[in-house]
Amino acid sequence: MNSLVKFVQDEFVEKKELPDFSAGDTITVYYEIREGDKKRTQFFKGVVLQRKGSGASETFTIRKMSGTVGVERIFPVNLPALQKIEVNKKGKVRRSRIYYFRGLTGKKARIKEKRD
Repeated sequence: MNSLVKFVQDEFVEKKELPDFSAGDTITVYYEIREGDKKRTQFFKGVVLQRKGSGASETFTIRKMSGTVGVERIFPVNLPALQKIEVNKKGKVRRSRIYYFRGLTGKKARIKEKRD
């Protein structure tokens, strides 16, 4: 059964070329919104909290601050409305899932930038 699911995912789900990013990076995701007949592009810029899953079912979570309220959004990697992803900053973190970032405020909520 697993091989059948894997076969269908490999054959029918189109792979997107995404830049290499991980937890702690600041990225901008451009995605398409449809409202009736109209289409427009909207972006969501924030810090990646995690990448979860593998293959066609992989997702990533982004968190941004909207005023004093934290907003998180989960994007599937193979979302058809996803147009492009830009990596703005590479963050230096020691974990692959930075849930502790939710509880930080002010200067503690900054992530050091990874130097190349």
